[in-house]
Amino acid sequence: MSFTMLDESFVCAVCGEENPPLGYSARDHCRKCLCSLHLDIDPGDRLCDCKGVLRPVATEQGKKGTKITYRCDKCGKSKRNIAATDDDFDKLLDITRANAENLT
Repeated sequence: MSFTMLDESFVCAVCGEENPPLGYSARDHCRKCLCSLHLDIDPGDRLCDCKGVLRPVATEQGKKGTKITYRCDKCGKSKRNIAATDDDFDKLLDITRANAENLT
């Protein structure tokens, strides 16, 4: 798997939030709703034909911080990414709580 760092600004296709570049890592999801678009096969390559909405479905703590698990609305593929420092903390908590409730 190769990694192409694309730290670009974008407007979220789901909620309309303007997302500036992070400056320290590649931004791959919206900082407000945490959604993304299924654009990559390998990070940053923009070669995926799906183009579906990747919605956050779970979070977990990892060595490098909080990881967000996404599921694509269109094809069902799941993938994980590290949360950004400016992500909506309340939204991350909501996802964590919802996932915990589904496990009980």
